[in-house]
Amino acid sequence: MSDSPATPSTPEVPEPTEAQGGGVEGTKGAQAVPEPAADAAPAPAPGPEPEPQDAVPPPRAGAATRTATPARTATPPRTASANPRAGWEPPAATPSVFDGITAQEAAPVRTATLVAALAAGVLSALLLADGVGANLLIVAVPLALAAYFAAQAAGRVPRGWTLVWAAGGLALLAVPALRDADWPSFLAAAAAFGLGSLALHGARRWPGVLLNPLGLVGAVGPGAVWAWRGVRARAGGSHGSLAPILRAVVVAIVLLLVFGGLFAAADSTFADLLTGLFPDTDVADGPFRFLLFLLGVLGAVAAAYTAAAPLRWDRIEVTPGRARGRVEWALPLVVLNLLFAVFNIIQLTVLFGGYEAALQDGLTYSEYARQGFWQLLFATVLTLGVIALASRWAPRDGQRDRALVRGVLGTLCVLTLIVVASALRRMQMYVDAYGLTRLRISVTAMELWLGVVIVLIMVAGVWGGARRLPRAVVASAAGGVLAFGLISPDGLIAEENVQRYTDTRKLDLDYVSGLSADAVPALDRLPEPVRSCALQPLADALGEDNTPWYAMSYGEAQARSILEKRPPAAGVDCSAVDVIDTGTDRGDY
Repeated sequence: MSDSPATPSTPEVPEPTEAQGGGVEGTKGAQAVPEPAADAAPAPAPGPEPEPQDAVPPPRAGAATRTATPARTATPPRTASANPRAGWEPPAATPSVFDGITAQEAAPVRTATLVAALAAGVLSALLLADGVGANLLIVAVPLALAAYFAAQAAGRVPRGWTLVWAAGGLALLAVPALRDADWPSFLAAAAAFGLGSLALHGARRWPGVLLNPLGLVGAVGPGAVWAWRGVRARAGGSHGSLAPILRAVVVAIVLLLVFGGLFAAADSTFADLLTGLFPDTDVADGPFRFLLFLLGVLGAVAAAYTAAAPLRWDRIEVTPGRARGRVEWALPLVVLNLLFAVFNIIQLTVLFGGYEAALQDGLTYSEYARQGFWQLLFATVLTLGVIALASRWAPRDGQRDRALVRGVLGTLCVLTLIVVASALRRMQMYVDAYGLTRLRISVTAMELWLGVVIVLIMVAGVWGGARRLPRAVVASAAGGVLAFGLISPDGLIAEENVQRYTDTRKLDLDYVSGLSADAVPALDRLPEPVRSCALQPLADALGEDNTPWYAMSYGEAQARSILEKRPPAAGVDCSAVDVIDTGTDRGDY
C-alpha cells in the first residue's frame, strides 16, 4: 500500500490484510477512502464542504464495530492456517530392527490356488486320520501347488535355492513313508516345515533363516481372509468363478459313485481294489476328519499367501558390534586357544593310545565316557557361540586385522575339531562296551553335525563365503536329518546289538524288543529262542494287518512280511534264557 496520508476529515480505516482476503467491510472502507497514487501531491486542507464519508450511505448501527474489527485482526497477521498445531511435528519413532519387513499387498487369489487348497483339505481329511506314512507326501503335493500358483500370480520367479529348499522338503517327507520309527519321522517333518518356509520367503541371512517359520505361522489369519475374499469374488460371477468347478466336481463324484458301485458289485477283485484305495470312514470320525480338513485348507492357504506376499526378513539390519582393539580382542582368545591346546594334547593319548590309555586311572569304559562326553558336547556348542561373538567385535581396520582374526579363530576351530573327535571316541568306547541306543546314536549324530558346522565356518573364513554360510548350515542340517532317517536308526541299533550278541553273547533283550518295526529284519537273524523273545513284543505291537496302504511305512510292511513268513515261536519262556544280559546302564546313559 502507499504511504500517502489520509484525508483528515475521514476516520482512519485500515486495509484488510492478505490473510483476511478483503472482507466485505474492508471493501467498503476502500470505496469510502480511495487510495491516492504514490506520486500524488498531499491532499488540500479540509474546507466547509461535507465530509467524504457522506458519499456513502450513512453507517448502520454497529457499523463502527464492523469497521474496527479488521484493526483487531490485522495485528499480528495470522497465517493461512488457523490450526494452532500447524507447525507441530510428532517425535520421530525409535527405529526397530523389524522395520521394512512388512509384506506387500498380495495379488488376487487365483482359482487354481483355491482348488489346490481345497484338494489339500480333502486329502488331509481322508488320509491323515489313520496314521502317518506316505500320506504326508501326498498331502504336500497340492499344498506345494497352491503356493506355486500364488507365487506365479504375484510375478515371483523361483530361483535356484528356492527349488533346492522345496525339493529338500519333499524329500524329507519321504522319511515317514520309509521308516516306522516315530522320532526320525518327527525330525524329518519338522525339518521339512523349516525348508518349506525358507523356500516361500527366500531368506538368505541369519535373521531370515532363523525367523522365517514364524512368518508362515503368522500367515494363517491373513491368508484365510485373502482366500475368503477370492471365494466371495467368484461366488456370483461366471469368468473365473468357483461355481462351474464345484458343479463339475459334484457331477464327477456322482458318476464315480454310481458306476464305481456297479463295477464293484460286478467284480470282487475290483471291489477289493477300491477298498484298498479309499479309506474306510466312520461317522464317529467326522469331527476329527473335519478338523483335519480345516487344518489342511488353512495350511495350504497360509503357504499360498506367504508365496504371494512374503515377509522381507532379509531387510532386518543387524549392525556389527563396535570393533575392539587388537589386544583387547585377541588376548582372551589366545588364552582360550592355549587351554584347548593343553587339553587336546592329553586327548591325543586316547585317540591314538586306545582303551589302555583311558583306563590307566582305574576307570571303566562307562565311567570314562560318561564323565566327559556331555561336557565336550557342551564345550563344542559354547565354542560356536564364542566364535560368533568374536566375529561381531573383531577388529577390521585393514589387512593385518583380517589376518589376525583368521589366524586366531581358525586355530580355535581346528582345536575344537579335536575336541569333537575326542567326544566321538569316548562314545565309541561306550557303545563297544554296552551297545547302541537311541540316545547314543542321536548325540553322536549331533556331535558330527557340529563338526560339519565348524568346518563350514573355517571354509567361509578362508574363502570369504560368510554370505553363503547361513544357507550352507541349513543345508547341512537338512541333509543330516534326511540321512539320519534314511539309514533307519532303529534298524542300525538292532544291527549293532545283534553283532554284539554274536561276539559276546550279551544282548539287552528288554531294550531291543521295544524298538520299532524297523528293527525286525536285523532281529530276525538271532538264533532261537532269543529271536522269538525279541520279536514277540514287536509282533504284538503291530497287531492285525488293518492299516491302510497310505498310512503304512515301508519298514512296517517289511516287518509284517517277515513275521508272517516266520512268526515267533509260541510258548517260549524268555526268563529261562540265561545268556541275555540286561545289566547295562542304559537307564543312566
